[in-house]
Amino acid sequence: MIENFRCAKCGNTGCEVNTLSTAGGWLSRLFNFQYRKFSAVSCSNCKYTELYRAEAGALSNIFDLLAGA
Repeated sequence: MIENFRCAKCGNTGCEVNTLSTAGGWLSRLFNFQYRKFSAVSCSNCKYTELYRAEAGALSNIFDLLAGA
């Protein structure tokens, strides 16, 4: 939960935060290597969602590669 969240569309103050991982080029897709990470902040009322780029550390990238996540 984000303390000062206010939906840009409906003004609601409740939200949900999720993490998304995306692959880049063909090599990263081949090995299921997730190297771009985003946080998705969704309004709990109208479901309006904004994406924010998150830091993807080297350790999490290695874990993604080994786990096949």
